Amino acid sequence: MLIAQISDTHVQASGRPAYGIVDTAGMLAACVADVLRQDPRPDLVLLTGDLADHGDPGEYALLRELLAPLTMPMYLLPGNHDERAALRQAFTGPRFGYFGQTGEFLQYAVDLGPLRLLALDTVVPMEGRGQLCGPRLAWLDAQLAQDPRPTVIAMHHPPFATGIPYMDTLGLEGADVLERILGKYPHVERVLCGHLHRSIQCRFGGTLASTCPSPAYQLTLDLRANAPERFVLEPPGYQLHQWHAGRLVSHACVVGEYAGPYGFCAGGS
Repeated sequence: MLIAQISDTHVQASGRPAYGIVDTAGMLAACVADVLRQDPRPDLVLLTGDLADHGDPGEYALLRELLAPLTMPMYLLPGNHDERAALRQAFTGPRFGYFGQTGEFLQYAVDLGPLRLLALDTVVPMEGRGQLCGPRLAWLDAQLAQDPRPTVIAMHHPPFATGIPYMDTLGLEGADVLERILGKYPHVERVLCGHLHRSIQCRFGGTLASTCPSPAYQLTLDLRANAPERFVLEPPGYQLHQWHAGRLVSHACVVGEYAGPYGFCAGGS
């Protein structure tokens, strides 16, 4: 099984450039084309939040149009830039029926055959920080207790401090309880997150938690205590997670055309 993870697309209505600089719609279109060029093609696509930039219906309409070439199963979850009701209204129909599993929160369980996917909603409306409150955590605990299959948990906010100070101030409330819950269930294979616009990994709760790069822009890697909030146009990216022989192996993918591939014997040296 091959899972493509795309995160932090920040699509703006009518394709306006984010911050007057980044063509997020065009860059998502390029990312979608790159995913479709993969051989083997991913079995499903997981989108881990901040799908729209302002949570407007027009942004979600454009997002759905941009994602339309991806005909494989697609699983979306909200980030702090998203608006739950508008996201639900834009992605309707049997393909997105998983949105109806819970009430207030957009979290759900999906049977992927050899794997289970549990999507967690970490959104605090109108705020940048994340939260896992009692009901959300109780739902996760119950889901993990009822099925021992290898499980991937998806959420927007990472549950660990990344060392990028201004982003860590927008961290995840309830991460300590989450860590205790995950520690009870060795079948949690991975915690896949977004929010950081970078590829970051950390051992957490007896498993591995990671964040995904963005197909649009990356947050500047600045670990100074007084680091300003900035972004950089490093190569856009996404991730591929391959489940094979009882292991989940993750690859960072860069969107775009680059020279090569070349054989190692080229040039006779």
